[in-house]
Amino acid sequence: MEKQCGLRNGPEPAEFRQRLKIVLILIGLLLSMLLVRLWYLQVIKGDELKQRSENNAVRFRIIQPLRGLIMDRNGAVVVDNRPSFDVLYMPTKGINHELLLQRLKDIYKTKTLEISSDRPFPKTIKPYLPVRLEKNVSMEKVALVETNVLDLPGVYIEVTPVRLYLDGEMIAPITGYTGEVSQRELEEPEGDYLSGDITGKYGIEKVLDPHIRGSRGNELVEVNAFGKVIKNLGRIDPVSGSNIVLTIDAQLQKAAWEALAGLAGAAVAMDPRDGSILAMVSSPSFDPNLFNSGIARDEWEKLQKNPLKPLSNKAISGQYPPGSIYKLIVAAAALEEGSVNPDTKIFCNGSFELGNRSYRCWKKHGHGSVNLHRALVESCDVYFYTVGKMLGVDKIAKYAKMFGLGDLTGIELDHERKGLVPTRDWKLARMKEPWQLGETISISIGQGFNLATPLQLVQAYSSLASGGTRWRPLLVQRIELSNGSITKEYLPEKTGELKLSQQTMAVLNRALWGVVNEPGGTGAAARRPYADVCGKTGTSQVIGLPQNDKARRQKKIAAFHKDHALFVCYAPMKNPEIAIAVVAENAGGGGAVAAPIARKILNAYFDAKRKEKTDQVAVIIPPADQTGD
Repeated sequence: MEKQCGLRNGPEPAEFRQRLKIVLILIGLLLSMLLVRLWYLQVIKGDELKQRSENNAVRFRIIQPLRGLIMDRNGAVVVDNRPSFDVLYMPTKGINHELLLQRLKDIYKTKTLEISSDRPFPKTIKPYLPVRLEKNVSMEKVALVETNVLDLPGVYIEVTPVRLYLDGEMIAPITGYTGEVSQRELEEPEGDYLSGDITGKYGIEKVLDPHIRGSRGNELVEVNAFGKVIKNLGRIDPVSGSNIVLTIDAQLQKAAWEALAGLAGAAVAMDPRDGSILAMVSSPSFDPNLFNSGIARDEWEKLQKNPLKPLSNKAISGQYPPGSIYKLIVAAAALEEGSVNPDTKIFCNGSFELGNRSYRCWKKHGHGSVNLHRALVESCDVYFYTVGKMLGVDKIAKYAKMFGLGDLTGIELDHERKGLVPTRDWKLARMKEPWQLGETISISIGQGFNLATPLQLVQAYSSLASGGTRWRPLLVQRIELSNGSITKEYLPEKTGELKLSQQTMAVLNRALWGVVNEPGGTGAAARRPYADVCGKTGTSQVIGLPQNDKARRQKKIAAFHKDHALFVCYAPMKNPEIAIAVVAENAGGGGAVAAPIARKILNAYFDAKRKEKTDQVAVIIPPADQTGD
């Protein structure tokens, strides 16, 4: 009875067999799919995945060193380093490089970004040596690459140091800029460069690159399938570059830059006691930070085609007719050669006649009867026309070269120009023509063939200010390691001497003081309350003008053909410690334009000195009397 009425404890055998069959079919399908997938991965994609696995497992990484800092004379950093994010690609066999690059471009397009390199792949790609696709990318690009790492085999982000030019265009002509090593540099046997290395391209960055660049390091790391480092297999640390300490005073550099106030030209300040360059500005300039990630082609063309030449350092490569600045040299030659003495007077009625040509003085009705002192103070052209004719071109050239004109100064920068001191032999060799007397008249006031750089002019006047010693311009004080130990020190170097009598130098010094401080002096705009400035104005013509007054008025002068304004000075008169040369291109008169610029630089220098002395004065408070009654 119990057996007949008992409950069933499970499914019927037929139903169970049906369910089991379904389960077995599903398992069979899953196994088949797994086998097919394994066959595809191992047979069809085996070689590619094997290479990708090996590439992802061990990665060789080059570690770029920190470039040395560049500092001013007071230790203020003017060129530093900052972190940059680069996109790199580790070449992998079996991967189409161009296809991978297109994939990266497509990913960028989702965020309306563009790849910054048009030709990122070199002609020959070596396995396990990375190729830099992009430099200094934005954080948005970093995020895109990191989140799409599985679709970009071999592509990864690397943090590298790049230059940070704190003062930008203000000091760019001195510091220069850096860039990726070129193909030509890679092929140089002594270069020791690798693709992607950063090297100096201009200025101090280039000239002292072997000291600044340091030594690269490298490491072997193990990474997972996502490109993340999981183990360091070996590392050689990079060695940071040496620091460069300049002679430049960053605050005075800023004052000189602001004094030019956007005018095209240059200003140089030098210590006449040892040749140290205190400030050197060239305007317009450029922002060296633009070169960190590879400057855009349109930006580069804009800089290159700018007629004001922002990429050149006009302080050392700008060649200008010195104008009346040159009269100091003609005066020195005349005194030393005995052509005149300090009391010799020459009458100026406003013009100097030679043959059928009339050479004008800047003062239409003339200066009257003037001696050498007043001729320099009032910058009388006729006086120097007359004296120049007495001397002749070759004697003038002898003294110009004694002052350092017509030759390289030897400053630690590339692209310095020599200027030009003409002679009879020079013209005959260069133009196959004999020298003409009228050309002597022109060079006597710094026109004609004469050319000089602002650096040469400040060196020439510094030679007089120093008592006759010509120093090589010094831009670098020392090279030191990061711990402060000095590896190289640059000492003052004498390169010449003014073989002038003490009487001649005294006469010239007094006349230059009169230019700024006496009534009628052309340099009055540089006068300071302390009456301590000695200087000379200059206005140099860029093109010749008609002799006829009416024709001169009617002739339209283009902006680029207007006169250059010049002023060179030193201070104080006794024991000078700063000399300055200013050239303002196509700006007008030297007394009206260049002299005020120099005065602003002088004021900044002496104001800083007074502040420094004030800060050094210790206020001593006597202790309270503790003895009682």
